[in-house]
Amino acid sequence: MLPQPCATRADDLYLQACQFVLFHHQASVSLLQRRLRIGYGRAMALLAAMCGDILECDADGGNPRILPAALHGPDRLLPHKLAQAATCLSEAPSMVLAVGAGMGAVLGLPERTGDGEAAHPLAARHANGPDLACIASPEGLQQHPASAWGLYGQWLQACRATPPHAGLALLLGWARRLPQGCFVVTGNVDGHVQKAGFPAARVYECHGSLHRLQCSAHCEDRLWPTAWLRPQVDASTGQWLGDLPRCPHCDALMRPNIRLQDDWHWNAARSQRQHELLEVWLDSAPQPLVLEVGAGRDDTALRRLTQRLHRRGSRLIRIHPHDADIHNPDTIEFALGIREALQQIGQHLHGSQ
Repeated sequence: MLPQPCATRADDLYLQACQFVLFHHQASVSLLQRRLRIGYGRAMALLAAMCGDILECDADGGNPRILPAALHGPDRLLPHKLAQAATCLSEAPSMVLAVGAGMGAVLGLPERTGDGEAAHPLAARHANGPDLACIASPEGLQQHPASAWGLYGQWLQACRATPPHAGLALLLGWARRLPQGCFVVTGNVDGHVQKAGFPAARVYECHGSLHRLQCSAHCEDRLWPTAWLRPQVDASTGQWLGDLPRCPHCDALMRPNIRLQDDWHWNAARSQRQHELLEVWLDSAPQPLVLEVGAGRDDTALRRLTQRLHRRGSRLIRIHPHDADIHNPDTIEFALGIREALQQIGQHLHGSQ
């Protein structure tokens, strides 16, 4: 049985106590004692104060159960976490910025949903053409080259014509003030990180780039830029018009240097070099602040990297409107839109300077 609370919901540890209970799905006195480093009496009182708020308790105050609505409720610690994130940014000597698919998706660009998988809102299935599953693979490129290149052509045109997410300019300004700078890791292939002004030598594109071409026959490791490519796509059929891009060495069909679904022929040499530069930089900038933006749970490559750095001692700030765990006490997570979260952090950052 829980005693009558001797502490109220005004206790300065109350919101943190709620966070631990909701994150661990456990209304436990011992949990609060261990994580908050408090005595038995105060832990009991905090738990009692949660009854009727995030807990449902019996009439005598016993047998507390977490209310389902509380697990999906508003972020009670949002003001505290905004200030905490701003403090981390102001004190960090270096930062790894992990840019996920969500940053391009809000601009209407195709988004990658995982390793080797992509969703292409630009390329709706045409009545007489193959569907996305047939063409978004190396085999599909060979079997339906005009349809596949019609998709890539639309994608490339959209990436060229669309300005980068406004949040990238804000992030670039923060990065430039860091003593040891910033390294960007992205699963996006749109080239918008460099387009926003981040130096190419500090960018790791783990799935490649739509702005580079490779030979589909993998005749050599060389890549070609796409600056010369001017896509012409039939709007009614989604088919590439004119001659398809061909390798100047072996005349095989060229393809974008991006990791496709079930892709054993992706030329990863450029991405591997970028990864090596990241690892060298991490050796000189241990425990950088990690800011993960728009990377959902399906962005597995990015999530693995940010979690690895977090386990090594880096502070992790995560922003995602759907895939952020606002109750996680070990990270700073915001279930907000990217622009909204960055602007609010920026307000706290400027206010503290």
